[in-house]
Amino acid sequence: MKKAYKISVAITSILIALITIVACSSTKEVYTPVPDTEVASSEEEFKIEKSGAQLWGEVCNRCHIAPSPADYNDTDWETISLHMRVRANLTEKESKKIEEFLKSAN
Repeated sequence: MKKAYKISVAITSILIALITIVACSSTKEVYTPVPDTEVASSEEEFKIEKSGAQLWGEVCNRCHIAPSPADYNDTDWETISLHMRVRANLTEKESKKIEEFLKSAN
């Protein structure tokens, strides 16, 4: 009786191990790969442009308290935006949007 029990436990253990190995080692591709061009175009479709006010609120507050638009005149904002474009690693488009917002709110 003991021998039959040991044999059935051994066979069950081997079957479980084999099923696990077969289930985990599937080489069949389940998902269809998406070409890079399709991914890039879908990302571009959903890209949302931020306004100058949104960029000013997000970018300027990253490192310091953002000054009020009324704190400086238009000439000062041009100089500051050029300086901060380099310091904050902004694109020209982002920098211009922020500068236009600051000048319009000035």
